[in-house]
Amino acid sequence: MNAVDFEKRYITARSKAIELDFAFLNPTQREAVMTTRGPLLLLAGAGSGKTTVLINRIANLLRYGCGSDSEYIPDNVDDNDLAMLEEYSRCEVRELPSADMKARIHDLCAVDPVEPWRIIAITFTNKAAGEMKQRLEKMLGAGAEDIWASTFHSACARILRRDIDRLGYDRSFAIYDTSDSASLMKRILKDLDTEERILPHKTVLGYISRAKDSIISAEEFYASAETSGDMRRKVIGRAYIEYEARMKSSNALDFDDLMLFTIHLFRKEPDILRYYQKRFKYVLVDEYQDTNNLQYLLAASLAGGHSNICVVGDDDQSIYKFRGATIENILSFEKRFTDARVIRLEQNYRSTGYILNAANDVIHNNKGRKGKRLWTENGPGKKPELHVTADERTEAQLVADTIAASESEGLSWSDHAVLYRMNAQSNQFETAFKRSGIPYRVIGGTGFYERAEIKDMLAYLCVIHNPRDDVRMLRVINNPPRGIGNTTTGRLTQLAAESGRSIYEIIAKSHEYSDLAVAAGRLHMFTDLIDELREFSADAPLDELYDTLINRTGYIRMLEKKGTDENLSRIENVRELKTNIIRFMNDNGGSLFDFLNETSLFTDIDHDDRNTDRVAMMTMHSAKGLEFDTVFIVGAEEGIFPGIRAINEPEEIEEERRLCYVAMTRAMRRLYLICARNRMLFGKTTSAQPSRFMREIHDGNIDIYDGRDSFRDYDFDQSGAFGHMGRDNTTHSRPQFRNTAYRAPHKEISSSPPNKLPDFKRGDTIDHKAFGRGVITGISPAGGDALLEIAFDDTGTKRMLLKTTGRYMKKVEIR
Repeated sequence: MNAVDFEKRYITARSKAIELDFAFLNPTQREAVMTTRGPLLLLAGAGSGKTTVLINRIANLLRYGCGSDSEYIPDNVDDNDLAMLEEYSRCEVRELPSADMKARIHDLCAVDPVEPWRIIAITFTNKAAGEMKQRLEKMLGAGAEDIWASTFHSACARILRRDIDRLGYDRSFAIYDTSDSASLMKRILKDLDTEERILPHKTVLGYISRAKDSIISAEEFYASAETSGDMRRKVIGRAYIEYEARMKSSNALDFDDLMLFTIHLFRKEPDILRYYQKRFKYVLVDEYQDTNNLQYLLAASLAGGHSNICVVGDDDQSIYKFRGATIENILSFEKRFTDARVIRLEQNYRSTGYILNAANDVIHNNKGRKGKRLWTENGPGKKPELHVTADERTEAQLVADTIAASESEGLSWSDHAVLYRMNAQSNQFETAFKRSGIPYRVIGGTGFYERAEIKDMLAYLCVIHNPRDDVRMLRVINNPPRGIGNTTTGRLTQLAAESGRSIYEIIAKSHEYSDLAVAAGRLHMFTDLIDELREFSADAPLDELYDTLINRTGYIRMLEKKGTDENLSRIENVRELKTNIIRFMNDNGGSLFDFLNETSLFTDIDHDDRNTDRVAMMTMHSAKGLEFDTVFIVGAEEGIFPGIRAINEPEEIEEERRLCYVAMTRAMRRLYLICARNRMLFGKTTSAQPSRFMREIHDGNIDIYDGRDSFRDYDFDQSGAFGHMGRDNTTHSRPQFRNTAYRAPHKEISSSPPNKLPDFKRGDTIDHKAFGRGVITGISPAGGDALLEIAFDDTGTKRMLLKTTGRYMKKVEIR
């Protein structure tokens, strides 16, 4: 055999041998896993198993390096090695290979395997990063712990903790979350005599965030505003300058700063950039369609050493433009990274065929996309249903009735999700669910770390760690009350701003200021408390420090004196934080510094508990990355979805259409789309027309239920508004709204007669499927039904309609 033939056969056999490790993947997934060198874009459709691909791609890099697609041939291999590889790759001995043979096969297949610490995998939530690490450790063992699996913000915080002193900051910097930044900006605008109603603090922070994403400094922004003569931008510019100054004096960074300062560090200190470029041989970025400019620059900078960057994303699921995400990052990947490969993951493992066909019909209308069409082997399933209801109350009751029927047939409450475009829509569904006895949870409400009492306790811990943190200092200086009022804190803030020092430093000299002399004693008592706790924190375990903090500040005693149910709940939350601290200590063994660093980067989804059996309610944006057996997309009307501000903006319509595609592809088996003829929202009732996105679904992929003819006669005119029906210009036919009598779909699903309801009376003890044990305290007529008032042991008093909820409860005989 000549050398050329040997090399060809060896490379082929090695690739096939490695491929056997990933035989459980589909062909396209295997191609993605085994492509190891150079820039790679994985266009991963919804439900296509992208996380599985990422995990196995990392596993391949760690086990075999670039062996799966390398042309390198070791010098010490011979014909016997080739024969062994070919025999193994034909699966003839793979069932029971000896340990020696397995070791030899690995040696023959591995080409420059990668050390775990030379891989960085960037995700968008701490939860996703943690799950990635757990799966890698399960697959590969403890060595996988060294992989940098983290969010952009966590990775940047880690880099800055090591070298931010080169930018003039202390390494113990604080991280301000959105509420901390908001508190600071409100005070700045007040100092600038700018009213919130004229220039909201959120607007100013939005301008600042966009400026940072474009790497525009406060001075540059203000200079541009001066040149333009725009007074509003001038005020924003002054606020930006003051914001940066106060952040610097507090030794604090906000979320945008974490990325911006890392970019500044790389540009100012090339040796630091070279260190990380050399360290990270492989850079992987998940959810690439959601990245902004700074995140693109970070990923590109880190990959600059070896050019081995793999990004995973879906241009059809880019829905975070309002947060600064730019779809251009994924659309222009091949232009920015030369010789890039693109692999499309189009096989969907989540949804049934009709659901995918309907979603494909909608997204096909977008022009700004790279193009793909999802398919599945799951079978066609049932068609999505579009229901046209009379109003928002009928809409909510339809959803409640359908879920109740579905649960009675064996599905869990948590198999159902209600998705809406705006949070205000949840009101009617909460009412309907309570009336029907359906347990639910609203995702995107106040998370644990966003509750006032938790932020208070974390603020104390932050001040103990970093007394220069003015935002947290002001939060706790008179909480519990210490006789330090707004006049004193206002003067402290003013003096700190004028001198460029922290409030803590001003307090140390408060006796020198005549207008602080009266309060100086109380101020010193507070800083003495902080100093005492700081000294205690040097040696004490974190949980003991927390116990001492609660005791010394009197925070719980303050809540106990107020004595309301709400404050009892707040006490429970304060104590529950200790559980998180102990769990952190057990998992990480870290310090106060490490704990604050981790908690500052949490997001709502990191705390979402899906283990409880409740219907999920959330905005469509919050549903990204989740899946449910049955999904209800509600409020599918022009002016709501798409929103009124998007209707005449082509780019905004495409963003809304991508959001519709995301919402539809959350469904596994059943998808319901619901619109109303009339809707009251924000106290105003208006006539509604079905969303254009519903019209875009091919009539063979959807069943439509409409009790009236009215919607048959409407179509879009060229401006996007509804007019009379014209000729359809799309490549597929328009669905017709059937004139069928309205009926809840569950009445078609179940053919069995309803169970006879028990004869309830006042004083009966009952057991409810969702709410547990309770006593009926009242019964009153309600049309053709009866309204029960039930005092539950665990969840308080609830009112329920007998016909709707009676089947979910039974009498309990008390002996």
